[in-house]
Amino acid sequence: MLGKEMESIMPNTQKQGPLTGVKVLDMSRILAGPSSTQLLGDYGADVVKIERPGVGDDTRKWGPPYVKDAEGNETSESAYYLAANRNKRSVAVDIATPEGAALIKELAAKADVLVENYKFGGLKKYGLDYDEIRKINPSIIYCSITGFGQTGPNAALPGYDLMAQGYGGIMSLTGEPDGTPMKVGVGIADVMCGMYAATAVLAALRHRDQTGEGQQIDVALVDSQIAWLINEGTNYLQSGELPKRRGNGHPNIVPYQVFEAKDGHVIVAVGNDSQFGRFCEILGVPEMAKDASFATNINRIKNREVLLPKLEALFATRSKDEMLAAMKANNVPCGEVNNLAEVFASPQVAAREMVVEMDHPHSPVKLIANPVKFSKTPVTYRKAPPLCGADTDEVMKDWLGKG
Repeated sequence: MLGKEMESIMPNTQKQGPLTGVKVLDMSRILAGPSSTQLLGDYGADVVKIERPGVGDDTRKWGPPYVKDAEGNETSESAYYLAANRNKRSVAVDIATPEGAALIKELAAKADVLVENYKFGGLKKYGLDYDEIRKINPSIIYCSITGFGQTGPNAALPGYDLMAQGYGGIMSLTGEPDGTPMKVGVGIADVMCGMYAATAVLAALRHRDQTGEGQQIDVALVDSQIAWLINEGTNYLQSGELPKRRGNGHPNIVPYQVFEAKDGHVIVAVGNDSQFGRFCEILGVPEMAKDASFATNINRIKNREVLLPKLEALFATRSKDEMLAAMKANNVPCGEVNNLAEVFASPQVAAREMVVEMDHPHSPVKLIANPVKFSKTPVTYRKAPPLCGADTDEVMKDWLGKG
């Protein structure tokens, strides 16, 4: 349970979000699809999650940790599953049976959006691919998430976050210069693909509302990961030169990295030459900022191999708190390197309401909140991540008038 200090930021579950009235049929599992549909649910959509009877989303078993019941015993619901499945209702359907496939078609006929992340062509054998679904619901937005997309020589290959990070190049940029290529610490290819999918669904809904036309959205983990190579990708396209792994360094700004103090680590993000001058004064070497080799960012980039060891040696003689205080006082961008305990204990996190507690069938659960702050249609937290199939009867009645 959250303490008294958190009670003031408990979510208001009564307000309606901007997507209230939109019906989303969620046929996705793992992370990219579920994170996308969770966003839509946060914004007010009625999201119905389709799961295999008795099994459910694969991530339900991806622990530890698992949700504990009122007696403190571990259940079969993992924290991983909780991360991407709030604001949804679960319906258990075996789509491999004719009856199950027929039920999905009935639900799809009522849906505004269908999101699926089966392998390329995986739903066609059940008659649940876009070409079949649009026959019964021409205005549906049908979002297909795959590893490599619906076209190209790799379309039939399976897609996993780690593989997307490797194929799409981000691992070649991440890690220490002499170390091995390194993945990002969370499934960021999945999460960002989910973000692209959610924004695409919103755009397609806008088009549908204006024209009445539905459409299929084709979004791939690898395409998404390539898209957020951002400056490093564009640097390569313009120069033809392969970027190097720089650890916590920046390809276009120096110094912009983590420095080690006597008792911890500090982020330094010097963005211009005047900030560099103040940084040098704090370190007691104002003359360094006047040295032609280091006075401008372009020269600091050229001479980073000479400059950075000097700065690192000076920084290592100071304490973390001393350097943070001095840089903040002199308007040199800097920051802490927090562990997760420090993150969630931060007064900034509390002020921004980035942790919410929701009632779960087993026991109350803490979740990371949606970061978006609407002034008129706030995000709502209406339903904790559901147990597998828990809402089947309710959805049959609400969507299909059965029961």
